[in-house]
Amino acid sequence: MLHDLLAWRDARLERAELGYWRMASGEEVDFVIGTGGRLLPVEGKSTTRPKLSDAVHLRSFREEYGKKATSGLLLHTGTTIEWLAPDVLAAPWWAVV
Repeated sequence: MLHDLLAWRDARLERAELGYWRMASGEEVDFVIGTGGRLLPVEGKSTTRPKLSDAVHLRSFREEYGKKATSGLLLHTGTTIEWLAPDVLAAPWWAVV
């Protein structure tokens, strides 16, 4: 998955930055994509049925960064695309990458 994200980043006209987010408390987000002053936190979960509880760290990230991160993306191994909350979209990893 990382290789695909790096390929996407390098193919963009406007440079995108790829990083991660980790707090001393142990909260973390797997990937953070930054471009144009906006941030997209991305979390990967090996579940076919994502739940809002799988997105706790995405929501913590959003609380910290406010309007810079208007939503979070939770990638999973299932088949459904659904909003777990108004600020968290869950989608199959293979439909996004």
